[in-house]
Amino acid sequence: MVPAESALPAESLAGLGTRPFGVYVHVPFCATRCGYCDFNTYTAGELDSASSPESWLDGLRRELELAGRVLGAPPPADTVFVGGGTPSLLGAGGLESVLGAVRDAVGIAPGAEVTTESNPESTSPEFFAGIRDAGYTRVSLGMQSAARHVLRVLDRVHTPGRPVAAAAEARAAGFEHVNLDLIYGTPGERPEDLRASLDAVLESGVDHVSAYALIVEEGTALARRVRRGELPAPDDDMLAEYYEQIDRSLAAAGLRWYEVSNWAASEAARCGHNLGYWRGGDWWGAGPGAHSHVGGVRWWNVKHPSRYAAALASGASPVGGREMLTEEDRHLERVMLELRLAEGLSLDVLDQSGIAAARDAAAEGLLDQSAMDSRGRAVLTARGRLLADGVVRRLAG
Repeated sequence: MVPAESALPAESLAGLGTRPFGVYVHVPFCATRCGYCDFNTYTAGELDSASSPESWLDGLRRELELAGRVLGAPPPADTVFVGGGTPSLLGAGGLESVLGAVRDAVGIAPGAEVTTESNPESTSPEFFAGIRDAGYTRVSLGMQSAARHVLRVLDRVHTPGRPVAAAAEARAAGFEHVNLDLIYGTPGERPEDLRASLDAVLESGVDHVSAYALIVEEGTALARRVRRGELPAPDDDMLAEYYEQIDRSLAAAGLRWYEVSNWAASEAARCGHNLGYWRGGDWWGAGPGAHSHVGGVRWWNVKHPSRYAAALASGASPVGGREMLTEEDRHLERVMLELRLAEGLSLDVLDQSGIAAARDAAAEGLLDQSAMDSRGRAVLTARGRLLADGVVRRLAG
């Protein structure tokens, strides 16, 4: 059960500040709905007047004030990540207000990484200059592909060249750290289409790339098209070949993998906010449907923007549910998340059966034998990254 005031157990708060602490803000608004997306997002036609950006922002301020009360004297956020949805629909002024709400209620540490996701079609040189002045230090742009027919299958509305142009505008505005997102394995995507996308990414000069295999999520328009036979489902062998192609191309250009789906040009270019997730840090997720975690307690907000805003306007918590992670849960998550990182997982985390499984995985070429011998760490090989989920199951026991 969730206490009405969202209080957390004392033991969960005890280590607050000794682990990474971040704030995630979920912006639920999108101009159009992409056929593959199952995120908690809404177009204008799906919302009523009680779900306006203004009521959402008012609710956000109230929730962040609640965070300050629940956490006591929270440490200032090491990282802030504004995601969605389409945060850039708020404009530079709206995103400045979001950051002001975080700063006023929780605080932002000096030198903090502050990221916003943005869709290329809702950005401009003036937008980037405005959010840079507001205090954002990093931008993540949804590119997906440079092939027009691939974008059409994904229901993306930007033109193929717009993400690269937006990345250039962001860099001209003073952003040192810019990410481009790719999706690979879309029905109809050919090897030459992926090469063209990679060429465009590398020509853009960004210092970070995220690349995700397309997943056909139940309940999406894409899933319905696949079920009707209009489109083929992604092929696992093709996805593996495309991943290897991405890794080779990015590595040759100096972008090294640091997490299974993420590559960076330097340590400074890595996404610190996501590293906080993967390393078992704490974060408060604010906004409709946002998830949070502090000291082994995880909770999530109600999804619909009007319910979210109404709860906070009435003085109630927007939390829809929560769970206390058991030691077994936390062990599994640690293995699952840390093994995804290039730094790997300390063998000290594993029991004897897990260490034996790690030795077997190394013998099969799934883990780096030299990293185990010299550093006592389980580190995925290139082949192991393709089978990461299975390696996790074996090591976690």
